[in-house]
Amino acid sequence: MNFDISQVKHPKEKLYGSIMLVVGTLIWVLVVGFIALSLLRGQLHAAMLALIYFFTFWLMSYWARALTRAYMIGHFVMVGPDQFPHLHRMVEDGARALGLREIPQTFVYNSSGVLNAMALRLVGRQRYIWLTSALLDADNDEQVRFVIGHELGHHVAGHLDEPWSYLRLPGHIIPFLGAAYSRGRELTCDRIGAFVARDLQAARTGLQMLACGSAKLNAQMNPDAFQKQELMVPGIAGFFLKIVSHYPRHTRRVEAVTQWSKTQPATNPSVRPSFAPRPA
Repeated sequence: MNFDISQVKHPKEKLYGSIMLVVGTLIWVLVVGFIALSLLRGQLHAAMLALIYFFTFWLMSYWARALTRAYMIGHFVMVGPDQFPHLHRMVEDGARALGLREIPQTFVYNSSGVLNAMALRLVGRQRYIWLTSALLDADNDEQVRFVIGHELGHHVAGHLDEPWSYLRLPGHIIPFLGAAYSRGRELTCDRIGAFVARDLQAARTGLQMLACGSAKLNAQMNPDAFQKQELMVPGIAGFFLKIVSHYPRHTRRVEAVTQWSKTQPATNPSVRPSFAPRPA
């Protein structure tokens, strides 16, 4: 069973990601051109000022990531064969299903009640996944597997890879473009999470749990009723809220992963396992 990211990537991520790449590349070309032109004209002060800004930004970014890594190691709980082995197996199984050569290092941290998870890269080449304690308390194992698959999706889809992330970086200065690209990435990762979970119901309720946040109510959640709320979102106000948000509405995410599942042919091995029953 092979996973093909090109068949799973959401069309909006493809569209806005391409625009971000073109815009970002053009801006970088302009910056480099400005520095080169300043040097040719003998305006060393202008070129040096631009280089100082660039290296200062890079140094601050590197130092912030190094501090974050140090804090993570000292304050979070690292998942492994001897520490929460069931979570470790979920990450390993998901990474293998997606064809990731490097299994991300996973950490659990005290979130003070906030349900969240995160994929990131810090200094070096190591990939990481963060899971909050509240998320693990509220979700069941199948939902957790979906969340892990979603975060693995950011890694397998190349959202954190260099140099592409750096090339796209200037595109965020264009109003609404960066937010649209971010929403597309989240929809892609919801699909990947469903692929890893192999359980559409877990994907839908896992997304609804982000809105509900109650372990007590988890087993009672009705994703069909929740999805119908999407039809109730006011058109104009909902549109303005959407274009400034980096995450799709929870109701929209449930609707999107449900609609996508219905379009996947049973003969396609790269996507079918998302919705096939998990082996006992």
